[in-house]
Amino acid sequence: MSVVKSRPVLRWLVPVAAAITVIGGGAAVGTFAAEAEPSLPPRTAAQLLVDLQTAQLEGLSGTVVQRADLGLPPIAGLAAGSNELAALASGTHTLRVWHSGPDRQRIALLDTLGERDVIRNGRDLWSWDSRSNTATHRTLGGDAAGKPSGDGAPELPATPAQAADQALAAIEPSTAVSVGRAATVAGRDAYELVLEPRDEASLVHQVRIAIDSREHVPLRFELFATGSDQPAFEVAFTQVDFRRPDADQFTFNPPPGVTVREEKADRADRADRAELPARRPATAEHPQVRTVGTGWTTVLVARIDAAGAKAGAEKPGGAELAGVLGSLPAVSGEWGSGRLFTSKLFTVLLTDDGRVLAGAVTPERLYEAARG
Repeated sequence: MSVVKSRPVLRWLVPVAAAITVIGGGAAVGTFAAEAEPSLPPRTAAQLLVDLQTAQLEGLSGTVVQRADLGLPPIAGLAAGSNELAALASGTHTLRVWHSGPDRQRIALLDTLGERDVIRNGRDLWSWDSRSNTATHRTLGGDAAGKPSGDGAPELPATPAQAADQALAAIEPSTAVSVGRAATVAGRDAYELVLEPRDEASLVHQVRIAIDSREHVPLRFELFATGSDQPAFEVAFTQVDFRRPDADQFTFNPPPGVTVREEKADRADRADRAELPARRPATAEHPQVRTVGTGWTTVLVARIDAAGAKAGAEKPGGAELAGVLGSLPAVSGEWGSGRLFTSKLFTVLLTDDGRVLAGAVTPERLYEAARG
């Protein structure tokens, strides 16, 4: 089954998840606790899938809380510039969202030190950081309506809808689909769709998606690792309103003293940027990546040349990171030799010949991919 295409639910959130920072004193895990189970008319898994496909979202505003506990050791913070990735991989994060059709969206990420906003209003795209008091403005091309803005996708989904789209894209025959218990999320009654990978090589045990019983959009997304009864990753609305927000929510007025940078984003520039990774040689910053397998057990394979790896080790924090990586268990087999990193939800194999293999799979599946 392909990603739901008829539903423009918050796809504009793609470029901003990488900016999420840990919220000091933010919402606790208890925010996600289920309320009393509501009484809803029975619906089959097939009916819920149709509901997701046919849902139409005219407007929405609300508060989203994300929590991640991927079982990672504190090695991400050793690499320069990785604080944002480390924040995504653990802790609790909060954001406010507004949606009014395919060309008006806004997201605000709040932390104890300030606010970061991304605002889409027609062809105008603004990003603003209150801590540095800087703003960037981009004029989108005529074909940008309804498409995600920005140059990259986040490592972790920022909303229940985005997370659900990624999970639904992997359904096909590889997944058992069933209906779970009804729930109340953000004060609204919801059905629960349960996805379970059939391939035992997957480290994902189960995905649970709470679907609003009236609007048919995801309100909560939970991902459970094999052998755990607590979500390794969850994202949910704690407050939601399906009325269309006021138009002034999408008007950005630069605060006094703000530094505004105009950014070009014509079609030719975007195409050039998209082709660059394929044209340049593999380095630590820009490795060449391919995929092995499909669905839940997809393995990413990257190759980094020796010069790029050496340059990375010479950067601030590089030697310390190299020392931590060198302490990982040594493994070997028909595929060669290297180091193995494991967590609740994914496994990484670093081979001595310069390859990096990663996926939400068992080590054996990585070894199989390394032999290919």
